[in-house]
Amino acid sequence: MPAEQIFTQARVVTAEQEFVGTVVLRDGLIAQVEEGISRLPQAQNMNGDYLLPGLVELHTDNLEKYMSPRPGVDWPSVSAVQTHDAQIVSAGITTVFDALSIGDVNPRGKRMQQLPAMLEAIATAASAGHLRADHRLHLRCELCHPDTLAVFRDLLEHPQVALVSVMDHSPGQRQFAQESKYREYYMGKYHLSEAEMNAFIKEQVANSIEYSDRHRRAIVEACHARGLSVASHDDATLAHVQESAGYGMSIAEFPTTLEAAQASHRLGLKVLMGAPNIVRGGSHSGNIAAAELAQHGVLDILSSDYYPASLLQAALLLAAQDNGYDLPRAIATVSRAPAQAAGLTDRGEIRVGLRADLLQAQVHDGHAVIQQVWRQAKRVF
Repeated sequence: MPAEQIFTQARVVTAEQEFVGTVVLRDGLIAQVEEGISRLPQAQNMNGDYLLPGLVELHTDNLEKYMSPRPGVDWPSVSAVQTHDAQIVSAGITTVFDALSIGDVNPRGKRMQQLPAMLEAIATAASAGHLRADHRLHLRCELCHPDTLAVFRDLLEHPQVALVSVMDHSPGQRQFAQESKYREYYMGKYHLSEAEMNAFIKEQVANSIEYSDRHRRAIVEACHARGLSVASHDDATLAHVQESAGYGMSIAEFPTTLEAAQASHRLGLKVLMGAPNIVRGGSHSGNIAAAELAQHGVLDILSSDYYPASLLQAALLLAAQDNGYDLPRAIATVSRAPAQAAGLTDRGEIRVGLRADLLQAQVHDGHAVIQQVWRQAKRVF
């Protein structure tokens, strides 16, 4: 990696504006950002391509697809992590919070069994320098699972844990306020019979009553003691949001109603929605559309969730809609806003003194074609 790199004739998108200009990188940081074209012979001509901050992904379970690419297939974990990492970087994501689930609500799932292997594989690949993105851990805590609190306490001191979210996917509330949607989702995804589904619902409701409130309280207190950001999940009502705000949470993941999103925004929680929701034009669960939240000015962060390439595509779509989000504000939902919400103040925008995490992209008919990606000025794609 050269000590200094100069990118010129780039369509630079900062947190406030976009312009044709020049960006200079030095010692892994952004050293200069200015309008105009450099005539220095060593400058790399971007030929009018976009130069954007590296994307920051707070919530993706993409790794699980590579750990279990088919039912009954367990893939070698380090290989799975490296393949996941390659897809993440090719999508322009330079900082990723790999979401690992504690407390699997899938009656036939293997998430809990896979958890140790996933943790070890991420740590092994990262320490060996084999990962191109900056990987951190996001612990997704299913509050109604009996073992969640014990497993969470075992993992809390892991050095890569940087974000925790708390959720309750039991039927009759939050994401699955409609039991019919709950039945449709779980019976379709996990091929449960009517009798199996009835027994599963009964068990989940009972577990929620017994465990959710006390697990939430204990987990949030432990996170605050360690200085970790905490996210709520699927808040649906004003009461849910007030509870989350009362616990000092900083992010509201996937609020299911306009009321909850507006209340979260008002009480200082950054509203995170799925980028696939923008790309597909709505929620697969029948909840509030992310585009509608943008029209009300209460969409702060986008997450690729289960489809990494959706992140930049959704930001471009957001900027093209009639909603008050120009390109800098839309790009901030996938870079600056998630970085700040997670306490990362050294990245997320093109600004002098920050990490040189960047991507070069062309846009054709609303679709981004990523040309190059840099992490701390080192080209990783």
